[in-house]
Amino acid sequence: MAGDDYRDPAQVGPGSLLIASTSLTGPTFARTVIYVIEHDENGTLGVVLNRMSQAAVFNILPEWSELAASPRAVFIGGPVQTESAVCLGVAKTGIDVAAQPKLHQVRGPVCMVDLDADPGDLEPVLSGVRIFAGYAGWDAGQLDDELAEDSWLIAGSLPSDLLAPATVDVWHEVLRRQEWPLPLLATYPADPRTN
Repeated sequence: MAGDDYRDPAQVGPGSLLIASTSLTGPTFARTVIYVIEHDENGTLGVVLNRMSQAAVFNILPEWSELAASPRAVFIGGPVQTESAVCLGVAKTGIDVAAQPKLHQVRGPVCMVDLDADPGDLEPVLSGVRIFAGYAGWDAGQLDDELAEDSWLIAGSLPSDLLAPATVDVWHEVLRRQEWPLPLLATYPADPRTN
């Protein structure tokens, strides 16, 4: 889908980001950024972009280690089916994702990657992949209720959000590029009692 505007957060859809509001303080989703993979009348599925585990990709899926973006760790995608793996990748410029049988386009160059594929076959077409243990999911109407409670902010994504290095605070960076006054939230302390 060339020409997609990743910064248009008109509504939740594949490729949108859900940014945890400062009122969401529970350990599962506090200060998280969720990349939405699917959203329809049946519910929503996404993965947390900024929860790195201590497990190296090499120890879990060694054949994918070279294609994994740095840091080459498995990320905690969410609390649902934590024993399953979800793999997202970013296609290189000029690659037609729809023409790749082991890739399923989410939005623009971002795609779901079939972990049964041979990573060597995909290396020429992908800039990198991120592997997630589990995912975040909402039943029909559940996310709408949480949005009405202002638990989440909706934003457009950039492909670089998916493969951000460990030195980047994704929650902070995504908030900083939003329209005023949302960038102010990026300065909100993790524990307001210490302010």
